[in-house]
Parts: sequence; C-alpha cells; structure tokens
Amino acid sequence: MAPRAFLVRGLLAGLIAGFAAFLVAYVVAEPQIDTAIALEEAGSTESGHTHADAAAEQSHSHGEEAQVSRDTQSTWGLATGTILMGAVLGGATALAAAFAIGRLGALSARASTALVVGVGFVATALVPFFKYPATPPAVGSGDTIGERTALYFGFWALSLVAAIGAVILARRVLPRLGADGAVLVGVTAYLMVVMAAGALLPAVNEVGDFPADTLWYFRRSSILTLAATWAVLGFVLTGLVGRDADRAAERRRRQELAATL
Repeated sequence: MAPRAFLVRGLLAGLIAGFAAFLVAYVVAEPQIDTAIALEEAGSTESGHTHADAAAEQSHSHGEEAQVSRDTQSTWGLATGTILMGAVLGGATALAAAFAIGRLGALSARASTALVVGVGFVATALVPFFKYPATPPAVGSGDTIGERTALYFGFWALSLVAAIGAVILARRVLPRLGADGAVLVGVTAYLMVVMAAGALLPAVNEVGDFPADTLWYFRRSSILTLAATWAVLGFVLTGLVGRDADRAAERRRRQELAATL
C-alpha cells in the first residue's frame, strides 16, 4: 500500500480519534477546568480585585482583540482543537506505520501498526506527562509559561527521538538476540535515556496552595483524554491497515492460483 493511502487512512482515523477525544474531554476534563477557573476567580476576589478590575486588566492586556466566551471554548473551540490535533496525529502515525511495515521482523501489517501506535502513545503522551503533567488554569505563573512550554516540548522531542532510536536498535539486534532479547534491549535503552533526561531537566512546581484533589482530578482527566485519543486512533488505523493487507494478500493468492492453472 502506497504512503498516500496510509496517509488518507491515518487522517480518517485521526478525525475519529479527535472527535472521541472531544467527547471524553467535554465529559471528564471540562468540569475540572470550570472548577479551576472558579477557584482562580475566587482567589482574585479575595486579593482585592473586583470583576470590573479583572475585566479592565484583561481588556488592557489584549487591546481590541475579541474575547472568546467560555461556552465557545468548551464546545466548538474544544472540538476544533481535538479534531485538528487528531488529524495531524493520525497522519503522522500512519506515515510512520507505512515506513515500519516490513521492517520489524516477521510482524504483520496489523502488528506493526499497533506497535507504532503503542510506541507513539508511550513516547509522546505517557512519558512526557509523567515528567511535566498538565496543569489547570490558576496554576503556574504567566511569567514562566514560555519556559515551561519549552521544557515540555524539549522533553517530548527527546522522548520521541529516544523511542525511534530504541526501535532501530532493537531491529538491529533482532537476528542475534531474537524477538524477546531485542525488545528487552530496546526498552532498556529507551528507559535509560528518558530517565537520565528526566533527572537532568529541571522540575516545575508552581502548584502553590491549589487544592490537591482538584489538581488530581484534572490530571486524571487529561491522561484519560490522551489515552482515549490514542486508543481510538490505534483501533481504527490498525483495522483499516489490516483490512487492506488482507485484501492485498487475497489478491496475491488469487493471482498465484491463476498462474498455476
């Protein structure tokens, strides 16, 4: 199957995964964001700022820029963001699967695609989340948002590169060590890199006196949204790729059978 066909299937799978992410985020994450916003507003009021003062400061900081309502952010805005991100994620994952199929030992097209999705989830969602977990509104200083964003994406990129390197290493040692040994070497190499990087990179702790239970619920909902995105993406993309692989195998079988007649 050509890379273009993989890309089309990846985009379709990503769109479906993005919509699933919207549903999960709307149900489990948005209530926690509303709670965090309410806590932030309550803190501003207690510190002597009125709602009029806050609105004036917001208008001054953004000039004439139109403000997006909270209702729009939590519905159409959220859906647009998750669906677009799902499409990008699906396309990139599909192209990676197209490259991996046939290069991972005896793994079938389904298994290769599932492995790519699994590695993608661990390297770009799970591990970066452990080092720099998501934080709700009212947590963190606006003065450090650039630094925090750079740290997160820096670790994200390092984790992705380490995962790709671990897969390449496992593939090279596969003929000598077998499947189990190659997997062990690859996983060990990846963990060593990300653990060393995680220990060297600075931690971010700007939680302050934010309620621990609200923070926990928000972070739990964030990782659930990520997991749902990757799970749906993996299920749909693996199914589409596997179906096409089965059809291609059936065509080859018929051609071989016809050639013997």
